[in-house]
Amino acid sequence: MKSWGQRWNSVFVKFSAAFILVGFIPLFALSYFSVQTFTGHVERYTNDNLRQMVLYISYNLNSAFNNYNEISMLMYTGRYDGLQDSFSDNQTRNVNELQQINSVPIDAFLKMIMYSDRYITSAYFVRTKDSKLYYQTKENKVIIPDKLPIEDWLSTMKDDPTGLMIYPTHEDYYIFNSQDNVITIGRNLIDTSGTLTREPKIVGTLFFDVDAKIADQFLRELNLGEKDELYVLDDKERPYFSNQELAAIQIPISSENDHRKLILSEEIPFIKGRLLVKFENEEIYKQLGTTSSAVYIAIGICSLVLIFMGTWFSRRLAAPIRGLIKQMAKVESGNLEIQVEVKSNDEMGRLAHGFNRMVDRLQAFINEAYVAEIKHKQTELNALKSQIRPHYLYNTLEVIRMNAVHSDADEVADMILSLSNQLKYVIDYGEDWVTIQRELEHLKDYFYIIQVRFENRFELRCEISEEVNREWPILKLSLQPIVENAIQHGLRLKGKGIVKISIELWENKLAVTVYDDGVGMDKTELDRLNAMLGDAAAPSKNVGVKNVHERIKSVCGEGYGVSVSSRKHVGTSVLMLFPVKEELTHDTTHSGR
Repeated sequence: MKSWGQRWNSVFVKFSAAFILVGFIPLFALSYFSVQTFTGHVERYTNDNLRQMVLYISYNLNSAFNNYNEISMLMYTGRYDGLQDSFSDNQTRNVNELQQINSVPIDAFLKMIMYSDRYITSAYFVRTKDSKLYYQTKENKVIIPDKLPIEDWLSTMKDDPTGLMIYPTHEDYYIFNSQDNVITIGRNLIDTSGTLTREPKIVGTLFFDVDAKIADQFLRELNLGEKDELYVLDDKERPYFSNQELAAIQIPISSENDHRKLILSEEIPFIKGRLLVKFENEEIYKQLGTTSSAVYIAIGICSLVLIFMGTWFSRRLAAPIRGLIKQMAKVESGNLEIQVEVKSNDEMGRLAHGFNRMVDRLQAFINEAYVAEIKHKQTELNALKSQIRPHYLYNTLEVIRMNAVHSDADEVADMILSLSNQLKYVIDYGEDWVTIQRELEHLKDYFYIIQVRFENRFELRCEISEEVNREWPILKLSLQPIVENAIQHGLRLKGKGIVKISIELWENKLAVTVYDDGVGMDKTELDRLNAMLGDAAAPSKNVGVKNVHERIKSVCGEGYGVSVSSRKHVGTSVLMLFPVKEELTHDTTHSGR
């Protein structure tokens, strides 16, 4: 896989990146300003709408409180829903002696109060003279008089005995088996007959419970979330009502700006208080977030389409260039039969046409230089062979000289005959390949002299596989240097031993192995020898092995040559691989030994 650095070097990748970038800039800029404008508009619209709703709710709450104030004033006017009775102004006598209010029995008056509004759940009247309690409830609810917080309600009214008392939301625990939340409204009945005094003459006190569900109609309009807060506060910032748990509310209630909340407040004139609402921005702008997400998804889809189009366009433009690069790689590997199809007359067509002309001229040039290169190779091979010949001829002549000094026998004549055969075989420069049979005959001539020299302490054995034809070609003078190297560096140090030649087929290759049971080599020396064979420029004292390896590689190519394996005190084997050729390319007529 190509690295990112290599990919970036491609002009088409750069072109695609530029194309995509040019498309991204206006897309993202337009999308960003559109989303910002849309978001700002929605936020302003939402804020204005919520302000109107809070104003509307505060007006309705003010009307509701004013309505309950008028209901409590029925004790003085006696008028409600068309009812009008004559009555005495002496409220003290009416309440204490006649047990009535405005000529109506107290119980009937309480029932009238209770049914004057659908949210009033119960009504109470406490006579000041003897603290006698009168009460009425809806739905036959049972009141537990001992639990009524009359004292708390009365104490709340001491500061303003002539005004309306609004007791904050609380549970009606004084009603049997009920857990409703109610708001208690209270007003004193003052006797206005006779002389007015500084302290009002209170005859009794009217209380009635209003179901806190009266606020539900307002909350539904606001559609408050779980984290939103609503408070109805008096002039001292104490809560009359809230959608939160009143016991957990900290007073005073904070109205400071909070970036996470939208805080709205409207006055409620009747109670000299206000309506305070805290909206969670996350809740009220949730729909805005959904819309923004939809816009961003659309941007993402457009981006993907832009990337796809840029990539497709780049590949469409790059395809002819990449095809030309592939053909160039084939030419580089040596295939000069390549021709690129010219499909157009544009720049790409002219480039393909120029490439075809270049290949034609390159092929012509190579054909001209090929003959010169072959001659140069032949010169190198002859030089390698010339290095091999003196090396063993001098040793042979030395053997003959030493043997002639010590004895004059038929053995000398045989040695001279062997030497003659070898000289004839070596001096023939007209051939590089000989049959396996001829190479073995030459090797036997050479080994005969070795046996005479070393008093038959060394033995030569040959094993040829049945699959191998002795008439198959093998590189001339390839076995003798390896056998000589085995004797000089393996067997001589041991004193005696065997050299074995094995010829067989390995995967359509001719494998010739020279074994010796000499002293062998340790791993360090073996690694050095193999490294020397792998490096053509490396010098070596094993001239014979290295020259044979270089000759095989030069003539046969890669995949052929010499490899060595050895074990200390066990022996050494040299493997030579040749291509299998069915016949020689020239005359191999010779005279055998």
